[in-house]
Amino acid sequence: MNLGFAIIKDHARLQMQKRGVPESEVRAVLNQPEAVLPVRTGRVVAQTVFDRYMIRVFVDIDRDPNEVVTAYRTSKIDKYRS
Repeated sequence: MNLGFAIIKDHARLQMQKRGVPESEVRAVLNQPEAVLPVRTGRVVAQTVFDRYMIRVFVDIDRDPNEVVTAYRTSKIDKYRS
């Protein structure tokens, strides 16, 4: 699944800024996710581990282009890999 061309909604940009998640890391996750998991119909979460944390990016895939809804960083890597 190619998520690399997703647009980042204003809400997502605000949340990324508040959470200290750079757009470059979000784009890296979208371009080469370690995993893409379904959340609900029309929405997936793409995730990748960077050093000691994971970036999770929620994307609405029922639109053209796909839209990033939110993204966050977590240290609970094992929780989201299982």
